[in-house]
Amino acid sequence: MVDIQNQLSAVTRGLSLEDRDGEPSHVQTLEQTYPAGLEDVWEAVTTADRIARWFLPVSGDLGLGGQYQLEGNAGGTVLECTPPADGTARYRITWEFGGGVSWVTVRLAAEGDSTRFILEHVARAADLPEGMWDTYGPGATGVGWDGGLLGLGLHLGAVEGSLSPQEAEAWAFTEEGKRFYRGAADGWAAAHVAAGADPTVAPRAADATYGFYTGSDA
Repeated sequence: MVDIQNQLSAVTRGLSLEDRDGEPSHVQTLEQTYPAGLEDVWEAVTTADRIARWFLPVSGDLGLGGQYQLEGNAGGTVLECTPPADGTARYRITWEFGGGVSWVTVRLAAEGDSTRFILEHVARAADLPEGMWDTYGPGATGVGWDGGLLGLGLHLGAVEGSLSPQEAEAWAFTEEGKRFYRGAADGWAAAHVAAGADPTVAPRAADATYGFYTGSDA
């Protein structure tokens, strides 16, 4: 059993459309505070053996300028790797998948004995597959990251329960998994509306996202 509601409530989701390097871009953010020190969280998100324990197996060089590849998922280049110093740390990568390129930045900030984790995913609007945003909205990417934060939360003890990366795909089709993905999709619908989306359109996109991740109707 996983404490789904606690995890969903612990994540702050944000969405904006910004010019990045002169290109209109969708900027999605997820924030969560984990009950672990900065050095521990940094190791959990930047070393291959730790990443495999909560996310996916990863190969390659995770140092500055290195090339990485997540098993069955994205690969890319490490653009920035700033280890913990003065209570903060930062890691930035390209996220290359399905012929497209986007950018992921992870920022960490010490908060007493805990660590604030902030993930930003930037995708140029012009690079998104045709119809993807209209159909799924921000949930297509955001719900996947919600799953990542759940894995990290379980790994670091922020949420009660047990779910290994190897179990995650099948878990999405269980009743518990469906409740999680329903909540995450609805959370991104709320962020979508807060960013200016039509309140009648965002829930439909959330329904489509939920169906994509779980194979279920809304």
